[in-house]
Amino acid sequence: MPRVTSKQLSITLPVDMANMLQAKVDMGEYASVSSAIQDALRLAQARDRAFENAIENWLRTEVLPAYDEFKAAPDKGLSLDQVRESITQARRERAKKRR
Repeated sequence: MPRVTSKQLSITLPVDMANMLQAKVDMGEYASVSSAIQDALRLAQARDRAFENAIENWLRTEVLPAYDEFKAAPDKGLSLDQVRESITQARRERAKKRR
């Protein structure tokens, strides 16, 4: 198994976050504050990867097909003014529903 290297850091946290970390260590959920922070960073990395995957999927499944459709039949596309008007109309309709 490869050896994991580490780098010591000094961080400043709001009191409530520092207390939460210490409480997790005190309850035995983590061996140390460092391990709790490492877990939080792993979760943040996983969230970031999921977001990137969702964007990539959206581009592949929705944007590229729409682009290909437009390239095949540009006369069926909307002008910039038509797009703006469509967005404005959609906003008006949402505002009416909120009232």
